[in-house]
Amino acid sequence: MKYIIGIDQSTQGTKAVLFDGEGNIVHRADVPHRQMINELGWVSHDPEEIYRNVIRAVKMAVEGAGISRESLAAIGISNQRETTVLWDKDGRPLNPAIVWQCNRAEKIVERRKECGQLVFEKSGIPLSAYFPGAKMAWLMEQVVPGLPRDTKLHFGTVDSWLLYRLTKNRIYRTDFSNASRTQLFNLRTLTWDPELCRIFGVPMEALPGVCDSDSCFGTTDFEGFLDKEIPILSMLGDSHAALFGQGCHESGMVKATYGTGSSVMMNIGKAFVQSRNGLATSLAWGLGGRVTYVLEGNINYTGAVITWLKEDLGLIASPGETEALARQANPVDTSVLVPAFTGLSAPYWKGEAKALLCGMSRTTGRAEIVRAALDSIAFQVADVLNAMGQDSGCALQELRTDGGPTGNAYLMQTQSDLAQVNVSAAGQEELSAIGAAYLAGLSAGIYRREELFSRMEYKKYQPRMEEAGRQERYAAWKKAVEMVYSSAFL
Repeated sequence: MKYIIGIDQSTQGTKAVLFDGEGNIVHRADVPHRQMINELGWVSHDPEEIYRNVIRAVKMAVEGAGISRESLAAIGISNQRETTVLWDKDGRPLNPAIVWQCNRAEKIVERRKECGQLVFEKSGIPLSAYFPGAKMAWLMEQVVPGLPRDTKLHFGTVDSWLLYRLTKNRIYRTDFSNASRTQLFNLRTLTWDPELCRIFGVPMEALPGVCDSDSCFGTTDFEGFLDKEIPILSMLGDSHAALFGQGCHESGMVKATYGTGSSVMMNIGKAFVQSRNGLATSLAWGLGGRVTYVLEGNINYTGAVITWLKEDLGLIASPGETEALARQANPVDTSVLVPAFTGLSAPYWKGEAKALLCGMSRTTGRAEIVRAALDSIAFQVADVLNAMGQDSGCALQELRTDGGPTGNAYLMQTQSDLAQVNVSAAGQEELSAIGAAYLAGLSAGIYRREELFSRMEYKKYQPRMEEAGRQERYAAWKKAVEMVYSSAFL
């Protein structure tokens, strides 16, 4: 039997997931990496550590499954998006990777405010320090001047960094999904845009070639672990891979991935649509020479809110405790959490906003704060879904969800209630790895599309909250969001 390896390089760590010839998960291995956060709140990763962890995870998955190395047929890669890497021609990192959450380029964005509309019109993305264009501009200002003048610069997201290191001939490419998230890529011409590169001060020659997501990107033996090199047949940003893995291949289909942050994404088909409600337009993928567009809203803190409860507040020992605690909370408690720890992203784009917990009473305690944290996730996703409906003109019928927090039945029911939409929570985990591996397997001719996606299982939720109660809770959320705009909290 032939096997496919799906590599999911995410914000918290690297997963290598082994799939058999029918698309079933056989084994998985997880390797975490350090989250480097300094006193200024800058968030960084070590690119070299990430690369080493990819090699390690693949070895662990193959050896743990007990399969022969010769049976591996292809590789698919999904990656944390927007995290930005700078390296030289030898594959040596020239700075720690700037993680997508990191807001260090905010002042650079402020200096380019007058270009905001142009950037938005061309790239489909509101001007923000969240995206690689501003992060690359920061590196050009703060790091590049200290390098030898003959240094050959390579800017890229994590996918292109891994490809460069995995391939012996140093292949320097990215795919349409990742390129479309940089704020340097023109969504109409489908090329790197000279004017956008000039605005951010990024040399066009320092950017990778852009390919279809189902291209043969190169071959690797994982530093000699395999006896022969096998092809890398897909690369996708993690949220795009989840969209593909969810089977959202038709226009109008929507999914939300709940990870450290969240990506809410709607397939809008073959035509570019400019958002007027605080969303981004990106490319879902390029397949067989044709691209598919999406509307997307990105949220900085969703699953990370649960991490905050555990690691910073010490209110829970594990994420699994949150569901029971939320159900124990006083139903009349009015506490609202706005988790703007690194600003508010879609659909507000208020980078300087600060987090806020309000509406507490003397009896507000552990359970009520935990419930407010879970509710904040559902409110943020609902805000994006509302904007999506306005931009697309479509009444949303179903939201497909994936990611660790979707196992929380309280959260999923609350999501359905607040957004007034049917929620289908994927029974399968690792949708990003699934999407990357399925696409690689399809490219290799090992999988058949109709067989793969007909087997997906979902747990269903339908709205059941009374409308008056929903409106009251939503009004409290909107009031709290308005409060973080107040100068008293900036």
